Amino acid sequence: MLPINLAPGGPQISPIVYGTWRLLADPALATPQAIARRLQLCADLGVTTIDTAEIYGGYEVEERLGQALALAPELKQRLQFITKFGIYVPNARHPERQTAFYDASAERIAKSTDKSLRLLGIDAVDVLLVHRPDWFTPAQETAEGLEQIMATGKVKAVGVSNYTVPQFALLQSCLAQPLVTNQLEVSLLAMGALYDGTLDQCQQHKIRPMAWSPLGGGRLLAGEDPAAVRVANACAAMSEKYGGASASTLLHAWVMAHPAGCVPVLGTNKEERLADVVAAAGIKMERQDWYALWQAAKGHKIP
Repeated sequence: MLPINLAPGGPQISPIVYGTWRLLADPALATPQAIARRLQLCADLGVTTIDTAEIYGGYEVEERLGQALALAPELKQRLQFITKFGIYVPNARHPERQTAFYDASAERIAKSTDKSLRLLGIDAVDVLLVHRPDWFTPAQETAEGLEQIMATGKVKAVGVSNYTVPQFALLQSCLAQPLVTNQLEVSLLAMGALYDGTLDQCQQHKIRPMAWSPLGGGRLLAGEDPAAVRVANACAAMSEKYGGASASTLLHAWVMAHPAGCVPVLGTNKEERLADVVAAAGIKMERQDWYALWQAAKGHKIP
């Protein structure tokens, strides 16, 4: 896969991103050695962008990624790193926290960035995202914090995650630098971004949204609810047309076919499924098939 621009002028990332939300879910696949092998496979397949977050794995994923990269330091030159900050919940490492909260203050941005760089063992983050909107911090302060951290060279570009259209517009109005993405939940079971204007806003700003949970958290493949069953049947019906593509491949291709240029964040820990998902980048889904999957998910025809 060839790299793409996340926004006009960059940064460049891979068309499919490897997500680490559930990196530690299976202990057998969560050792530094196993993760290093998986990162190597990702790089070999052209999935060169790694998405993580401060909170992932109870605040342990970044550290484990750093341990894996220490075993294969050459990967630091082949991979791009996206991380997120801003969600803080009570946990064993921070018993002083009495309630969950968001924090996108300038001070927190600096502290979280330094911690992420230290744990990952890298010199700079390619893209830093505000994980969730912080209603308690003025947008101007968040913007100043983002600009200050970019000025240090520790962060090359900034974006947001789970922002509404007005929240994105407000933060962008305070920034001299453009936000390069909005990471959103997008799948056939989570199509809110098609209707609430967030994908339209990304098209307006010519930035690519990142799509988390493109398989609906795995529910689309589990086939345990009527919508998932209908989607599975629709994928099976069009599989031969796309060279015998699997349901997973077609579901990722559906996300990528949206004109906003969605970049799916795949979340598998199984190496055999990586190549299956990468195949989605080679599929040009036809209009009627895209709408057929929409119809299957909704259970009714378009209005």
